[in-house]
Amino acid sequence: MTEKEFCLDVQRRKRLGMVEAVYGENKTSEQISSILLKLHLEGEVGLVTRVSVEKAKDLEGLLENLQFHPQAGCLTVGMPSDQDSSLGEVIVLSGGTSDIGVAAEAEVALKCHGVRVELLIDVGVAGLHRLLNNLERLKKAKVLIACAGMEGSLPTILSGLVPQPVIGVPVSVGYGVSAAGRTALEGMLASCAPGLVVVNIDNGYGAAMAALRILKSI
Repeated sequence: MTEKEFCLDVQRRKRLGMVEAVYGENKTSEQISSILLKLHLEGEVGLVTRVSVEKAKDLEGLLENLQFHPQAGCLTVGMPSDQDSSLGEVIVLSGGTSDIGVAAEAEVALKCHGVRVELLIDVGVAGLHRLLNNLERLKKAKVLIACAGMEGSLPTILSGLVPQPVIGVPVSVGYGVSAAGRTALEGMLASCAPGLVVVNIDNGYGAAMAALRILKSI
């Protein structure tokens, strides 16, 4: 596939306030390379999610400011260095260390848009005191993104403790009936905590963009 065959949405930042993200899992290194070069020529920030270490190595040296974020499995080009303090802060929480890849994807996506973000790891319900010990810190953020696998109860509990928007991200982590994140997804959708927002399984990027929309509307 040649560069001319790609129809990129380079007006998305102007129209929606967010850059076009590229889903890299099912694209070849050559396709990703062509897309990033075109975004670079358009003066746009490049964000590619679901990138393997092998693909990242293939793309080394493609552009001077190309950066691979191994924890998040993301590639970025032209990531802004300055934060927009007027947007406020987002805190991304993970129930356990196994959820960190999805949480880190949300973190990188927010940083691409100049959002101040903090990643808070291992505050799941198996040790509830860890979450409670951070409540005062959490209340200072504008939006919270809670990533959890297993039964996925972290976003529900969090939504019952703090007033700001909570976005739940079910993660495909857990034994047997966890069903690759399906149990966490259904648990979050069935939550009794009013106002909890839920995105698709492992969709850290989608949660980040939901948070960005909220921040821009405040």
